[in-house]
Amino acid sequence: MLEFLPDEVRDGLKAAKKREATRKSRLRVQVGGAVFPILRMWEGGIALDADFVPKLRGLVDVYDGAKHVFQSLIVASTVENGELICEFKRSTAVADKAALDFCRDENAPVGYLGRQ
Repeated sequence: MLEFLPDEVRDGLKAAKKREATRKSRLRVQVGGAVFPILRMWEGGIALDADFVPKLRGLVDVYDGAKHVFQSLIVASTVENGELICEFKRSTAVADKAALDFCRDENAPVGYLGRQ
């Protein structure tokens, strides 16, 4: 149906769709001091606006609003249909506490009472 519209109208619709996706998304990528909105995301990668984002490669931080969600290692990025498609080699969730280096006993008491 879009093929019957003039080129200017089609370009305007594409730009509006991209602008709406950027505005609705709370997800963003931070590389050094630069911040770029994520258009869409899947398990193995993300899509960014190719007009504003340079080719990315290396370690990036992904945020949902102000919350740091995970760190990812981008190994490949290609441009397809105006989107920069970035593929992850790994994606590590950010935890608010250090990982345990021992097995916690499930029957262990929650706390100990001190002597008075």
